[in-house]
Amino acid sequence: MYRAQVIVVKLGTSVLTGGTDKLDKAHMVELVRQCCELKKQGHRVVMVSSGAVAAGREQLIKPCGRSVIDKQMLAAIGQGQLIHIWQSLFALYGVSVGQMLLTRADLEDRDRYLNARDTLTALLNHDVVPIINENDAVATSEIKVGDNDNLSALVAILANADKLLLLTDQEGLFTSDPRSNENAQLIDEVSHIDDELRLLAGGSGTNLGTGGMATKLQAADIARRSGVEVVIAKGSGQNVILSCMTEQLPGTRFFKLTAPKDGRKKWLLAGPKSSGQIVIDNGATLAIQHQGASLLAKGVRVAKGAFNRGELVDLVDLNSQLVARGIVRFNHQEIEQIKGCHSKEIISVLGFDCGSAIIHRDDLVLF
Repeated sequence: MYRAQVIVVKLGTSVLTGGTDKLDKAHMVELVRQCCELKKQGHRVVMVSSGAVAAGREQLIKPCGRSVIDKQMLAAIGQGQLIHIWQSLFALYGVSVGQMLLTRADLEDRDRYLNARDTLTALLNHDVVPIINENDAVATSEIKVGDNDNLSALVAILANADKLLLLTDQEGLFTSDPRSNENAQLIDEVSHIDDELRLLAGGSGTNLGTGGMATKLQAADIARRSGVEVVIAKGSGQNVILSCMTEQLPGTRFFKLTAPKDGRKKWLLAGPKSSGQIVIDNGATLAIQHQGASLLAKGVRVAKGAFNRGELVDLVDLNSQLVARGIVRFNHQEIEQIKGCHSKEIISVLGFDCGSAIIHRDDLVLF
């Protein structure tokens, strides 16, 4: 049965430039045509577009370096040019676009996250194609999402998307680096992401972009945990966007997992960065993963890092594997005092009580 979907299309710099140092406008027209065809079919399209720095470099007469300051300057020059090109190309098909610039700070703060979500939803409801990029002109290393692969995964969560297309200069995820091993085989489908799979991902494919297959794997892992199917495919392929909507899709498909229904839990996947770690024992790991339990002090082995009450921390097992992520009700010093204690002993140890759970189930997402 046909069902309209929300599709997030992420376009890397290498796709938009064709590996050159200038935007390939002819190919951009073709990508726009496919996005507009999706809209004709009833789907909603969100575009996450790299290319601001490349567009700025193309406009700049005097050459510059590749420092953070240089890239911020180029982004300031190129962002307006980039959105103007997209606006002009979509206008050929009678489609309006709206620009959204995001930083990590917009996603970490709950209110700003909700504002960004509301704006994105309003654009889609008014049949406008949102074009999203990281706000590179003002972002620093502390607030940058890091690359547009991870940004696209967070946007997919914001948009409550059905599918995320990560279009790149590679055909998909291979068993080894196809640039150095001619016997590398394309992996068609992925249902589980583990350390072995992560080892297959290398660095950035070009010196134009910031992401490589490793960041795409990170993005795929984030998005699929929120119930989004992910496809990594070659952006220069013929009708690649439309082909990704078929059963015989190109590239590598990452199957979605069961998503948390609660919006706050989706925010935990998309928003804050972890401030520390709590190592938990086998009993706590089992209870959290399979019994729907909260984290109690009895199951805590050690708290790592300096974090305060209300901050996000990772829960890892005794083998340092990520189990879950959640908002703590005690700071790291208090947790060190009450680790291994029964819940009823907390008030006698600390002299106050913030509840029986270190992290309540409502404030926790599984990994």
